[in-house]
Amino acid sequence: MARTVRGMKAGAVRDEFDHAAASYDRLVAANPGYHRHLRVSARRLGLPRGGEGLRVLDLGCGTGASTAALAREFPRAEIIGVDASEGMLARARAKPWGPRVRFVHARAEDLTAGDLGGPSDAVFAAYLLRNCPDPDATLATARDVLKPGGRIVLHEYSVADSAAARGVWSLVCWGVIIPLGRVVTGRSELYRYLWRSVLEFDGAAGLRRRMRAAGLENVRTLALSGWQRGIVHTFFGTVPSTFGSR
Repeated sequence: MARTVRGMKAGAVRDEFDHAAASYDRLVAANPGYHRHLRVSARRLGLPRGGEGLRVLDLGCGTGASTAALAREFPRAEIIGVDASEGMLARARAKPWGPRVRFVHARAEDLTAGDLGGPSDAVFAAYLLRNCPDPDATLATARDVLKPGGRIVLHEYSVADSAAARGVWSLVCWGVIIPLGRVVTGRSELYRYLWRSVLEFDGAAGLRRRMRAAGLENVRTLALSGWQRGIVHTFFGTVPSTFGSR
C-alpha cells in the first residue's frame, strides 16, 4: 500500500471518500445483501412505534444508504445523518428525503449533543468505527450524545476471530472489490485500505470489550446472513439508565 492504515486514518480516508462519492452507490449496489443487511441491523435498534418522537443519529452516514435503512425501519423518527466527507454528504443531501431527515457535516469524534439540537435516543454507525483515528473517542462521543438508556448499533466488519472469515474477505477483496473499484473510480487505494483495515480491526470479542470499556451495557453481537456471515456483524449496546445523571 502507498499509505499505511494509520496514515490513511489520519486524514487521507476522508479525501479518498470524497473522490469515491460519485461512484460509491454503484459500487455498494454490486454487493449482494448490502442494503438488506443495513436494514436488518437498523431494525435491531428495536425502537417502538416506528420511532415516533425519537431522534436517531446516523454516524458516518456516507451517501445515505444507512440513512435510508433507518428511514425505512423508523419512518416516524427524526433522523440526523453525520459525516466528515463533504463529497459523500453532498450525494446524500441530493437524494429525496422526508421532512424528518437532515444532515450535519462533522467528524464523529467532535460531535456534541448541542450540534444536534439535543441528545439522541439511538445511534446507528455503519462501517464507521474501523475508519476512525481513535475508535475509543468515537465510542465515547456516541455514548455522550445519547440519552440515558439510549441504544447504539454498530454495523461493522470483524474478521480477526476467524481464519475462514479472513480468507473469504481477502479473496473477495482481491477478486472483486479492488479490481471493481479501480475500474469504476480509476484508482484502488481506498479499496486496498478497506481490505487491510478490516484485517487489522478488532475481532468481535475485542469490539465487545471496547464497547463495555466505553461504559455501554447489554453488549452483544448478532449475526447476519449470506456471504458476509462471520464477516459483517451487528453490535448492540445501551447507555446505562443513570449515565451522567443528565
